[in-house]
Amino acid sequence: MLKKRYALVGTGGRGFSMFARPLVRNFADVADLVALCDRNPKRMAAVNQRLGRAIPAFTSFEEMLEEARPDVVIVCTMDGTHHAYILRALEAGCEVITEKPMTTTAERVRAILDMEQRTGRKVRVSFNARYGAAAEAIYRLLRQGVIGEILSADFVEYLNTSHGADYFRRWHRRKENSGGLLIHKATHHFDQLNWWIGADPEVVYAQGRLAFYGPKREARGERCLTCPHKGSCAFYLDLTADETLRALYLETEDADGYWRDRCVFAEEIDIEDTLAVIIRYQSGVLVTYALNAFAPYEGQRIGFNGTLGRLEVDLVNEYHGPDESGQVRVYPLDVPAVVRVNPLFGRPYTVPIETRQDSEHGGADARIREHLFREGLPDPLAQRAGSWAGAMSVLIGVAGNLSMKTGQPVAIADLLG
Repeated sequence: MLKKRYALVGTGGRGFSMFARPLVRNFADVADLVALCDRNPKRMAAVNQRLGRAIPAFTSFEEMLEEARPDVVIVCTMDGTHHAYILRALEAGCEVITEKPMTTTAERVRAILDMEQRTGRKVRVSFNARYGAAAEAIYRLLRQGVIGEILSADFVEYLNTSHGADYFRRWHRRKENSGGLLIHKATHHFDQLNWWIGADPEVVYAQGRLAFYGPKREARGERCLTCPHKGSCAFYLDLTADETLRALYLETEDADGYWRDRCVFAEEIDIEDTLAVIIRYQSGVLVTYALNAFAPYEGQRIGFNGTLGRLEVDLVNEYHGPDESGQVRVYPLDVPAVVRVNPLFGRPYTVPIETRQDSEHGGADARIREHLFREGLPDPLAQRAGSWAGAMSVLIGVAGNLSMKTGQPVAIADLLG
């Protein structure tokens, strides 16, 4: 079997851990990582050093396409730039794997779908959230009909003050970069809902605000590294204490000016940390979705109501609190996750969720990589996601952002043009 040639554009933490390192270590029999592309040459050098390789590194995407001649381009750049690399890669005859979200605006969604049609090349979206043990269990139970026809659903996302705060330190904190958490983060959840329900969204209404982060306190600085309040701030991030953060960001920041530890209480933050969304599907299913980015714990609470009962799962699995020295850390909640099925007029019962000992999103990253890089594997749960799945999840977020601005419900069909 001929190996496929892969190029990675965007060599930050996600690009390195999700794609570069596994391609070199685990998929060398089917894949060659032939190029790295990033605006920061120091970061690419750090990636090569950590890989123990000398993979050709390019700051020019055009030069990379011409010289490396990849079969597949993997896009792991800032969300607001995904479309530019996807469109050019398709035009150059490459297949594309993109991190979620596929893009951030309706116009860019339409451009990608059109370019895919015109070139005959395909875009795949790395929706790893479909591959978690709980997500798979929910999908199977719904398809088995344990609650009958799905009528409605509720999904609450809790981001704790470690994970949630991180979106307000980084480039995500500007809507022009990320589309806000309705696109950057909730695209996972909207895709899961679309996949579980088995229908496309039709109408979206949303409300949201920046309630906790942003300029809410006087004691703040530009960044954690130089902040005079670091000794008393529970949100202090020490880039020097983490080997990966230090190597990929702190030691390379002079090359592109990107600070990984900006203050979560800065004036420039313009994304929401509190969100509520109503989605109506073409099948008639109604969904309520909420996101809180400053919760004391992390996880989701998800429920489905059907003609035969209710299915629900509590996936809250860790909390953010102090250790014996007073240092704030993330701790696991030692509570096994189960799906609870509540039949109408019947006795409730639980279905255990498989425990997977893997630090990469509970094993989801490893499982999706098998589908992305090994051709011909079966897909009994319909987990592979293409451009249409990417479009539908993004457009729920786009519609939500527009609804927050106008105060009106937004039809998905109007965004597709």
